[in-house]
Order: sequence, then structure tokens, then C-alpha cells
Amino acid sequence: MNVTVKLFAAARDLAGGDQLAVELPSGATVGELREQMQVACPALGPLLAHAMFAVDATYATDKTYIPAGAEIACIPPVSGG
Repeated sequence: MNVTVKLFAAARDLAGGDQLAVELPSGATVGELREQMQVACPALGPLLAHAMFAVDATYATDKTYIPAGAEIACIPPVSGG
């Protein structure tokens, strides 16, 4: 299945756009998505290890399954002061 991941902040800057299309097998997990995103856009590699993901507006773990047609967001770590 083809999924589109919405990117924000540093992830958007590294990828050069606000979305990234990734091909995944049916029944894939967020962990598998994380791996395939690094293949599709190697510049995201260091950030992906610490990024959070949301599937259909709910925070997800690497074991969360991604249903077909899901809305996926990659939320990079933030810092502030």
C-alpha cells in the first residue's frame, strides 16, 4: 500500500517538502514505516530515531499497525527554552 506521511518542522526541512510518499506492505507497522522512510529519504535518518508518529490523530508506537487510508504524521523532537 502507498501511504503519505505528513512532515513538520525539521522533518519537513530535511525532506524538502511537507509530505513523503512511502510504499509499505499491507499490515505494516509504524516501525516498518520508520525504516522505509529512511530508505526513501536518507536525510531523515538521524531524526527518525527520535520522532513520534501519529496514525489517524492518535500517537502510535512502532508496533502500531497502519490501516489502509490512514492519516499519518511524523512529529520530530522539539526543543525550546
